[in-house]
Amino acid sequence: MVNCIVIDDNSDIVKVVCELLEMIKVKVLATGTDGLQAVELYKKHRPNIIFIDLSMPKFDGFYAISKIREFDPNSKIVAVTADLKADEYVLLNSLKPNTILYKPFNTKTLMQTIFDILPYS
Repeated sequence: MVNCIVIDDNSDIVKVVCELLEMIKVKVLATGTDGLQAVELYKKHRPNIIFIDLSMPKFDGFYAISKIREFDPNSKIVAVTADLKADEYVLLNSLKPNTILYKPFNTKTLMQTIFDILPYS
């Protein structure tokens, strides 16, 4: 079974994403609300995949992706966002997430994203 971590400062989004993941048989190991928690939870759980919102207070998703990549260059990271400015897109590309998932998304898109990153899941 595929497992993951979901990081977003909006608890409603976390709840919906977790419900969608449950529908497609993906186990959510943990959730968090900022980039610092993302890094700590990644190190603790070592999930197959991590979904990280980019825009969060304190430590954002850009911070989390950079720190997780330092810790584990082979980590499977999905950057989640509703909108990206040009400078943010350039920064994000330099951090090399596996993919970007744009909000809003549906179950089919979520499932395809996971399959693209973990083709044998």
